[in-house]
Amino acid sequence: MKIRDLSVGVARVKIEGLVTEKSEPRSVKLWDGRTARVADVELKDESGSITMSLWDDQIGMVNVGDRIMVVNGYVGSYRKEKRLSLGRYGKIVKI
Repeated sequence: MKIRDLSVGVARVKIEGLVTEKSEPRSVKLWDGRTARVADVELKDESGSITMSLWDDQIGMVNVGDRIMVVNGYVGSYRKEKRLSLGRYGKIVKI
């Protein structure tokens, strides 16, 4: 699967790409009152790019320049922008 083929609602995504950008982590308040850290990365392949949100422990798993595979991810939408997420069951594999 390529990034250009992703659409909102697609689950069980397995995709490879290069991390080209990574934001500084920021703290967000969750619906249940807890606080979490989140950072955004841009994942790019030859067909395009997509923003992926990394939460808490996931943030330290990747850096700019890493080639990764996302296994069992899903595509959602945030502020009308397509976003790739790992969710509870997804994982990141460095290539």
